Amino acid sequence: MNPALNLVNVTLEYPDGDSALKALDAVDLRVDAGEFFSLVGPSGSGKSSLLAVAATLVRPGSGLVIIDGMDATGLKDSELTSLRREKVGIIFQQPNLLPSLTAVEQLIIGDHFRGKPTAGARKRATELLDVVGLGPSLNKRPHQLSGGQRQRVNIARALMGQPRVLLVDEPTAALDHERSESIVRLLRRVTDEFATATVMVTHDTEFLPLTDSVATMRDGRLGVGVPVSPTSPHRHPRLASSAREPWLRGPTQMSF
Repeated sequence: MNPALNLVNVTLEYPDGDSALKALDAVDLRVDAGEFFSLVGPSGSGKSSLLAVAATLVRPGSGLVIIDGMDATGLKDSELTSLRREKVGIIFQQPNLLPSLTAVEQLIIGDHFRGKPTAGARKRATELLDVVGLGPSLNKRPHQLSGGQRQRVNIARALMGQPRVLLVDEPTAALDHERSESIVRLLRRVTDEFATATVMVTHDTEFLPLTDSVATMRDGRLGVGVPVSPTSPHRHPRLASSAREPWLRGPTQMSF
């Protein structure tokens, strides 16, 4: 079975004065449909760069980015935009909701840009808001919602395009413990019900047991993925160029 997300030997560099900063160093990552993969590591380790490349927002210097069997590496910008709209859902740290739109309208506008009929979009948006527990709040605007509720709208919006890949950047950073747990549990349920390949960057190691596996990034290199739960159906190790370097295998030392 082909993975929903497959990064193969991906390298990314940024100019840094007279030299170059290697944000990603020969990264390999495979995430299957229905798998919830978590990524941890210190600030500046390359986590955000990995998400940006996986989302096709940034082109890698070398390597392959394969989404749902399609190699995105050589696509034109317009083709990347179409691929992203149809195959990738992105959940940013800050929901960035439009203040003048209701919760249901936040979702509908995405389908408008995809060129899909408004009638069908409203029906799906209503269903998704119900899935994330906001059925009674679909006509509320952002200022009428709590931080946790706004993040739930953010998740529902990312699901509107029926993505194969769901990329999540620090979804609990601005939430208290109770709301943080509810958001990660929701991501777990969404991954299971919609069979998305979900990659979550997080600093909240407390919630890692809700995911299938975890790997550490450090200096642009991705350590070997470690199953969090022995019952997880996704127990294959992550391929990593750094597998021979045990200092990158941070998750093996974690206690859950």
